[in-house]
Amino acid sequence: MSGGLANAARGEALLRVGEASLVVRPSFAALVAAEAELGPLFALVERAAAGELRLSEMAGLFWHCLEARPEGLTRDDLGEAVVAGGMAAAMPVLRCVLRQVLAGG
Repeated sequence: MSGGLANAARGEALLRVGEASLVVRPSFAALVAAEAELGPLFALVERAAAGELRLSEMAGLFWHCLEARPEGLTRDDLGEAVVAGGMAAAMPVLRCVLRQVLAGG
């Protein structure tokens, strides 16, 4: 199972979750939802820059920014996929989302 294609011009990235490639799209609505849960996005960016971003924050940000969620996918599944794939594999997706927060697109 695979998701759509990411459009880098829109600040999208692909995140591997099991056999699926899910589009992470930091839309206004997604970022507002993430901010409501995780606190101010600028503070999140600062924590990430300082190496202090928590895994739960990264998974939460990704969860809110998923373009579509496959049926049955839970937030815990997403977090487990990030851990299984390794933090290094998730960093390009995180950078893409944080770049969108800071620079827009």
